[in-house]
Amino acid sequence: MGIELQNQVAIVTGGANGIGRETALTFAQAGAAVAVWDFNEAGGRATVAAIEEEGGRAAFFKVNVAAQADVETAVSATLREFGRVDILINNAGICRDAQLIKVKNGEVVDKLSEADFDAVIAVNLKGVFNCTQAVAPVMVQQGYGRIVSAASVVGLYGNFGQTNYVASKAAVIGMTKVWARELGKRGITANAIAPGFIGTDMTAAMPEKALASMVEHTPVGRVGKPQDIAYAYLFLASKEAGFINGTILTVDGGLVLGT
Repeated sequence: MGIELQNQVAIVTGGANGIGRETALTFAQAGAAVAVWDFNEAGGRATVAAIEEEGGRAAFFKVNVAAQADVETAVSATLREFGRVDILINNAGICRDAQLIKVKNGEVVDKLSEADFDAVIAVNLKGVFNCTQAVAPVMVQQGYGRIVSAASVVGLYGNFGQTNYVASKAAVIGMTKVWARELGKRGITANAIAPGFIGTDMTAAMPEKALASMVEHTPVGRVGKPQDIAYAYLFLASKEAGFINGTILTVDGGLVLGT
């Protein structure tokens, strides 16, 4: 029996491309109506068009998840369009990689900028907080909800040159565990996915040597696909996953870091 989301409404943040787009398409194929939230209007509308071409139901909402007012407006618009929200996929995220300090010949020659630190925290951490806080009251009134957020394996193990990204993802893991405790008795589960290295535009910008190293340290012998993460989101968003709460599901092909 396949997972079905008939008569359910899902919000997918960062739904314009990559993992978010694949997740929106997968949820629509499972029968959900999908609210695609993204700041990228062209990409978001393209995702909606792709869903509608396959007979699904979707709508695009331009949202900066780091802005609380934007998120609250989008929740209201989503409710006007679909009437309810059963699933929130906190998928939106960005990278601004740099070493804490870069040292050459014993001298500091560069460092992670405050602007890049703040930008990543704003989207990856505050954005998850904003969306969850705005959607949770709707789910409480319904007595049902599924919240699934994007963490990362680097949030568990750390990674060179990613102070800001790792900090944001480790914090998402912590918030998820808090929400599992606070919302579980309301019929709402909160879980997170910790992807390994997935083939998206974000990882495409990595040096070829670095990607090859990641594959070498992944026992299944490949970089992940957006569909791998979409399927994990689908399961944790389903009614079948009702007794899974506060978990961090690593979807990484068995990635072993630091070896």
